[in-house]
Amino acid sequence: MNFKQEELLEQFIDDIKGKYSEIQFVKVIESPEDPESHWVYVTAPEDEDREMELVRYASEKAMDILCDYGYQFLIMPTKRAELQLS
Repeated sequence: MNFKQEELLEQFIDDIKGKYSEIQFVKVIESPEDPESHWVYVTAPEDEDREMELVRYASEKAMDILCDYGYQFLIMPTKRAELQLS
């Protein structure tokens, strides 16, 4: 990940945490399907409706980054139990 991608990732996470303060950043990995795409893992909100709102909100932010800079980030909410496997 280059400097600009890291900068955009930090801003992306800060924007999401600003609206969904209960989530935590877990990790970011390069997509196995596309090395130009990154999967951003965060803890999922307990409420499923709130999780869906999070996905929609993050998708809009990610689309802005893709259109403006050409870098793709995909939000990947995960449950706490799943974090133990990584």
